[in-house]
Amino acid sequence: MKVAVTGAAGFVGTNLVNLLVEQGNEVVAIDRAQPENETRPQVTWLNANILEEQQLEEAFQGVEVVYHLVAMITLAHHDELAWRINTEGVRNVAEAALAAGVRRMVHCSSIHSFDQYACGGNINEESPRSTGDDLPVYDRSKFAGEQELRAVIEKGLDAVVCNPTAVYGPVDKAPLSRVNGILRDAARGRVPAFVDGGFDFVDVRDVAAGLVLAGEKGRTGENYLLTGQFLPMVQICRMAARLNGRRGPLFAVPLSVLSAIVPIAEPICKIFNSDVITKASVGALESSPHVDGNKAQSELGYTPRDTDTTVRDLVSHFVTSGQLQR
Repeated sequence: MKVAVTGAAGFVGTNLVNLLVEQGNEVVAIDRAQPENETRPQVTWLNANILEEQQLEEAFQGVEVVYHLVAMITLAHHDELAWRINTEGVRNVAEAALAAGVRRMVHCSSIHSFDQYACGGNINEESPRSTGDDLPVYDRSKFAGEQELRAVIEKGLDAVVCNPTAVYGPVDKAPLSRVNGILRDAARGRVPAFVDGGFDFVDVRDVAAGLVLAGEKGRTGENYLLTGQFLPMVQICRMAARLNGRRGPLFAVPLSVLSAIVPIAEPICKIFNSDVITKASVGALESSPHVDGNKAQSELGYTPRDTDTTVRDLVSHFVTSGQLQR
């Protein structure tokens, strides 16, 4: 089967392309950054801009399934480019897929399209969505992107939406994803402490498998939450550290302490073009919602692996790829 993947050179994209090739598919890999060492005959790389619908329509000719992964992740409150990519970009991909006669589109959205601050500590597919002006631009844009997709579904496009939680695990390369970067620092013994709070962490390989399952079994217009396991950040950092002979964080800093310094730290971070400490990043740790993945498991047959396996594989990947020394 001929399929297309936007954002194919990214973290999730790399793992999805690997899986699709393993399953015997012909892959049109779309990304503005292309790997230099790609030699697989099943993969054709194209440089296309998701803000240019005509380029996408040409790329989708003869394609049966489009997996849309391109997104701009930021913890900033306002970012015009992130808004365009996460909304207009989704609409362009969907319109191009419809025009090219693509059989199905799978949109990789995010758990952040659900309002984690208004969910009461638990999120499922029926939870409140990220619509408030007080929410970070990433959260608002991911839900707005889903709305853009649904408008094209109304025109006849067959599409489904997947919402992964905090993605981590192998295979990843520099610059590392946010969570993987933290865990590599922990494995190096460079995270003596961390703040309270946790997330639902999902292996990137499970996300790739979930996207393929959604393409095969998902119901048109439905959302599927791709989950892993909820863990405190301190605990998962300690796991990574101990696998590399380090002790890991000794204690967790209360979130109240971090919240108190946000008004001072956030403007300083902006000067250095960083979004590490923002109202959004602290808010995500404070909410720490538990995410219900039963729908994906029952309807798609989605089965995530355990955290121990992922962290062990990730640390091994860091070592074998030269990103970490034992």
